[in-house]
Amino acid sequence: MSTIDFRLIRQLWMFLAVAEERHFGRAAARLGMSQPPLTEQIKVLEQSLKLQLFDRSRRGTQLSASGAAILPAVRQFAGQVEQLERVVREVAAGQSGVLHVGAITSAMLDTVPPLLNELRRLHPHLTVFVREIDSVEAVPALASGELDLAFVRIDGNVGKGISTLPLTEDRLAVALPKEHKLAALSRVRLQSLALEQLVMSSRQVSPVYFDMLTAICRSHGFTPRVLHEVRSVSSQIAYVGCGQGVALVPASMKKLAPENVVIRPLKEKVMVVTAALAWNAARYHPLVDVAVEWLKKTHPRKRSEG
Repeated sequence: MSTIDFRLIRQLWMFLAVAEERHFGRAAARLGMSQPPLTEQIKVLEQSLKLQLFDRSRRGTQLSASGAAILPAVRQFAGQVEQLERVVREVAAGQSGVLHVGAITSAMLDTVPPLLNELRRLHPHLTVFVREIDSVEAVPALASGELDLAFVRIDGNVGKGISTLPLTEDRLAVALPKEHKLAALSRVRLQSLALEQLVMSSRQVSPVYFDMLTAICRSHGFTPRVLHEVRSVSSQIAYVGCGQGVALVPASMKKLAPENVVIRPLKEKVMVVTAALAWNAARYHPLVDVAVEWLKKTHPRKRSEG
């Protein structure tokens, strides 16, 4: 791939001015330069393109057949350059831009829409691309610049220059089949799940969250017996409803539970981050700064006691 020839771009701009003015003197005035250097640059352009672009006579300057043939493409190119200059100015002024956002499904339902509404209110020309991701995809995508913001289940220092901001946290609870013996209790001891088969959010999807739950179980004297690893909290609840074990879930998931599943808070008060913002602090993006500040104001950690 050849490097950009800025001299050629400038010469094409000069060609366009002469073609539209049909006069070297008027074209030079339009470009803010004197006529001799303009004439010289057009000659250099003709030599480099191996085309005669103008017919010069006493009657004036007329486009040659070759000049007329390339004029539409040069006009289109000039329009694209002007658009690029405008976008660069707007982005530099924070008025326009492109934002690439990745989010887990639950964040796409509640956390992401209000933020995007606010950003679009402040920057009406903003273009946003949102895609669903698993938490494990966030750090590599932010590090490579593929994403500007990620809304995922993540906490603490994740390395690679990635900053995190916990947005919501919730009390840990257990999802149980309605007929389970522990379902009769108002709160369930974590230790009482030692012999239960667990449905866990997959380590492949969210390694930090999986490891944290495993560590919590071990700190209470047992290693979790994981029967199924699934992709989301809603999938955990669905598996419990199908009699495939019990699941550690945020207490707020009570609203998603079907009639045959009950959500009971743990007797121990264990808080877990259910959504966090992650971004690459090493890559400057003005809209990321705006998003972080707005989320800090609007999301003092939301707690659900269950």
